[in-house]
Amino acid sequence: MAEFMTGLKRSCYCGEPRLSDVGKTLTLCGWVQRQRDLGQLIFIDLRDRSGIVQLAFDESTDKEVFHKAFTCRSEYVLAATGVLRERTSKNAILPTGDVELEVKALRILAKSETPPFAIEENSNVSNETRLRYRFLDLRRPDMQNILMARHRITKCAHDYFDNNGFLEIETPDLIKSTPEGARDYLVPSRIFDGKFFALPQSPQLYKQLLMISGFDRYMQIARCFRDEDLRADRQPEFTQIDFEMSFVEQNDVMAIGEGFIQKVYKDLLNIDIPTPLRRMTWQEAMDRFGSDKPDLRFGMELHDVSDCVKDTAFKVFHSALPGGSVRGINLKGHAKDLSRKEIDKLGDWVKSYGAKGLAWTRLADKETSSYEKFLAPEEAKAIREAMDAEPGDVLFLVASDDNTVVYASLGALRCELARRFNLIDKSKPCLLWVTDFPMFEYSKEEGRWMAMHHPFTMPNPEDLDRLESDPGSVRSIAYDMVINGYEAGGGSIRIHDTDLQQRMLQALGFTPEEAQRRFGFLLNALKYGAPPHGGMAWGLERLVMVLLGIDDMRDTVAFPKVASSADLMSNAPDVVDPQQLADLHIATLSKKE
Repeated sequence: MAEFMTGLKRSCYCGEPRLSDVGKTLTLCGWVQRQRDLGQLIFIDLRDRSGIVQLAFDESTDKEVFHKAFTCRSEYVLAATGVLRERTSKNAILPTGDVELEVKALRILAKSETPPFAIEENSNVSNETRLRYRFLDLRRPDMQNILMARHRITKCAHDYFDNNGFLEIETPDLIKSTPEGARDYLVPSRIFDGKFFALPQSPQLYKQLLMISGFDRYMQIARCFRDEDLRADRQPEFTQIDFEMSFVEQNDVMAIGEGFIQKVYKDLLNIDIPTPLRRMTWQEAMDRFGSDKPDLRFGMELHDVSDCVKDTAFKVFHSALPGGSVRGINLKGHAKDLSRKEIDKLGDWVKSYGAKGLAWTRLADKETSSYEKFLAPEEAKAIREAMDAEPGDVLFLVASDDNTVVYASLGALRCELARRFNLIDKSKPCLLWVTDFPMFEYSKEEGRWMAMHHPFTMPNPEDLDRLESDPGSVRSIAYDMVINGYEAGGGSIRIHDTDLQQRMLQALGFTPEEAQRRFGFLLNALKYGAPPHGGMAWGLERLVMVLLGIDDMRDTVAFPKVASSADLMSNAPDVVDPQQLADLHIATLSKKE
């Protein structure tokens, strides 16, 4: 039968005792990491979130206490009271390795079945098992360190924004559905038959309303929800560090953002980040790196070789021009490290980004190329010169009449080759701003222009005269903070004029009636004196990933979802009681129906 804490009070965490505490009577609580039975001696490594300390039992230990120690197994929960003493056999690896607790009293607070995997760092276990037993996975020190770092980042946010005059204000989680981008999670209303709330994809409209309300500096650690397909760096529910400011321009918002990230790096990692951060326009980022979140820790920039083949008879290149482009990257010095088979696999790989294939030239001892035989000699030579080709290099080219395909394919290939050949300098973080994003991007699926960020982003005033006539050329006053090739955060200056907001919605294809139905509460508020305002947000999970060098976002979340958005531990989502559906006036249909 389990014992209780009655009359006991924990003195400190397991990882805290030091030589200076020798002689003190302590009560320590935690989980059994392991028990070592040496006959007349028993040692138990007791673990909590702070670390491990050794409990010692010997011939001087009370027999009942010694017997309890003998019965202990991994993951039993214990409370041990005793006198701290210096260890005779010290453990230099543990911070507590100079001391041990000579146990006088022991309580077994809870027993444990044998866990399905070892509770230790880098435990060799499948992700499915980890997530199914997440409550055990979270006991592992590496997982606890990640969540403790997440806590420190949010504390840093509270402190920084409070010191800079921001007010923390909560916005609603049950809101009006305003679909424009990712799908909303919907919540049926029991009171209003046939009507639904939505869970917020961000606090965007409410924080703008707070600016109109006169709270000129707002922040929030905000929960957000998006019903979209998952990736390694995405979850259906996530957290934003969100802020908004009034009476500002872009530089003011970016300065606050830089100050926050500078404090986070210093407080969490003791790394000094120089500010102001480097800036790069969206167009420069795409032209040089094929990505609006460029990783600048390595080179291998894109080369536009369209002019080299503008008159070519080679159909693959000719068909891309003049509407699109032919561009390439140079993997320098690795011609001998890539076989023809591996190059062919890369050709198949870029097809997932829309490319029809990958043209290549390998400058090994025996030069080979998939395209040079189809070009005039001067064209092949011009490409080599434009791409700074030397013996030992591999040239990769993508051609398309759609530049977004060229950028996406080569941008992804650039990063893949850098990872594969260990070209990334991980010695220090690389941060920059990407600015001047296009206001719109055309959606072939929707058959209309879509807002690249959101419909409330301020267009560049220099481009306003083309808002209706040439939306693809309009730039926005939007900015993303990029860290090590990840979009860590982003924001914009917002539209604060009613007429301009209505023009924007009209450019996106909304009729006046539809705009009023979906966004009427914002349009009405803008009529009552809205200050110029802007802000930004960081994805907290993404920020933890980048700062700690984690590959899987699920490791930054206590209880994450898998790719299908299911929770393996609790078996959610699941069927509900029929009466619950009846109360909501909802009937479910089979897929066939």
